[in-house]
Amino acid sequence: MKKIIVCLICIGAAHSLHAQKINLGKAADVVSKGAKALTFTNEDAIKLSKESVDYMDKNNPVAGPKDPYTIRLNKLFAKHKSQDGLNLNYKVYKVKDINAFACADGSVRVFSGLMDIMTDNELLAVIGHEIGHVKNQDTKDAIKSAYMKAVALDAASSASSTVATLNNSQVGKMANAFLEASHSKKQESEADTYSYDFMKANKYDVVGAYTAFKKLALLSQGSAQSGFQKMFNSHPDSEKRAQAIKKKAEKDGLWKDPGTVTLPAAKLTK
Repeated sequence: MKKIIVCLICIGAAHSLHAQKINLGKAADVVSKGAKALTFTNEDAIKLSKESVDYMDKNNPVAGPKDPYTIRLNKLFAKHKSQDGLNLNYKVYKVKDINAFACADGSVRVFSGLMDIMTDNELLAVIGHEIGHVKNQDTKDAIKSAYMKAVALDAASSASSTVATLNNSQVGKMANAFLEASHSKKQESEADTYSYDFMKANKYDVVGAYTAFKKLALLSQGSAQSGFQKMFNSHPDSEKRAQAIKKKAEKDGLWKDPGTVTLPAAKLTK
């Protein structure tokens, strides 16, 4: 099994334990100047995102059409391939990381490690959150930043006002930089709200969003998995996000106490 290149879980964690660090050094100033000059359109974001996700799909183990992970994901999201004006496509990366991400082109990638610990309603909430990042154009900001890092690392066209054509090496750097990026707390909060509204509008159990965050909070605790605490430090506190979901559900009369939330002893996808 290949190791995932770099990981980002927008709903909870910042970097994988295996994350590849990109050191900009003096190029940081060039990135800043180039970003100001760059005219970056939605079309650019979609094109570059597709290039990035195509690269990642080729360099990571993707579950096949008959794989239990793919079957489960399709069962949950087949009717959400066209969601809120977005054209979405879903795949599973068969890696142990507990993670998921979405790109501006509508690509949503879910990691098998996440599916192993999340119930169907929890997965709906997590991926609803990722769809929210696409709808709110947070992913456009992330891919623009990643593009600037990729071209600056090669000192190529960094001050250009238009998006340059990238070679394969630059696409790889852009993919890594995109997945290392983290959204702002405001963007995360807005995506949480989108996820809750997505669940509510489709008559899913909104408590799934609460229990998903509770599980992520458990993972961030020292003994649950070494290294996860560091991963969660740069994102909003999962326990606080769970409580925010609970308040929304109580206000809407949709709250049902799930009892004590624990991490499953066995994989939920077999």
